[in-house]
Amino acid sequence: MRKIFTFILFFVGLQLSTAQQLSCEVIVNAEQTGQTNLSVFKTLERALNEFVNQTTWTDRNFQNHERINCSMFITINNFDGESFNGTIQVQSSRPVYGTSLITPVFNFNDEQFGFSYREYQPLNYSQNNYTSNLISVISFYVYTILGMDADTFAPEGGTEYYEEANRIVTNAQQGNSRGWRGADGQSSRFRLNADLLANTYIEYRTALYKYHRLGLDVMHEDVLAGKDAVAEAINDLEVMNNRRNNSLLLRTFLDAKADEISSIYSGGPAFDESAALIESLNNIAPRYARNWRNIQ
Repeated sequence: MRKIFTFILFFVGLQLSTAQQLSCEVIVNAEQTGQTNLSVFKTLERALNEFVNQTTWTDRNFQNHERINCSMFITINNFDGESFNGTIQVQSSRPVYGTSLITPVFNFNDEQFGFSYREYQPLNYSQNNYTSNLISVISFYVYTILGMDADTFAPEGGTEYYEEANRIVTNAQQGNSRGWRGADGQSSRFRLNADLLANTYIEYRTALYKYHRLGLDVMHEDVLAGKDAVAEAINDLEVMNNRRNNSLLLRTFLDAKADEISSIYSGGPAFDESAALIESLNNIAPRYARNWRNIQ
């Protein structure tokens, strides 16, 4: 009987370890309010960490080493009772195959983050129902992170996650909070999700796959082949930029990758097409010209 009970505990533990998809650090910074000692901020931070890391977001099983590393840095600018207003910086990364390196995938700053929170209230995600803007925003970024990570491993691998994020966008519109509608600007959650699902920007998703799976992941065996694939990804982004200049997705990609691109091409075997690559990078992202000057 004891052996059976031990096996059941092992099985349940195994199920729990594979059910979680993210390894995410959520930080709540309330320095701007001047009242950092209030317990509500620590309670909120703890509740959000549990919500993100202990919720089963997808049916796909993730082993512990497959969990996606990410962070959400929430800055509270002001609050009144149970109403909070601030920003949320979301970042995610993934390992580079065959190495100990970690590569950034997503880096996004959302300045339209207002929400209500009552200390100790339960946080639960419902696929078909709007619960609160806090849950909607956090869940939206979870599925966006899952989608982008999947896109780096398979062509358009993240579609199902972007579609789930789209359901959140639609449901959250009934809450009348900023960031969920087309009228909320070119850097809103609405715009980010719409662009990820639009054929107009399909090269962004193609670039995620080429850059990571065909580029970075092969460099431990063939550096030049990896550099060629990363350059192809940048060419894809240039095609997209020629169609829609200075898009949100292009800015999102380069906010995460500009330093890394510079590092890839500033050392190791010389890249024969560096002049053409620099021209493409200056065309699509002149504000990072300082980075591109390091390319050899």
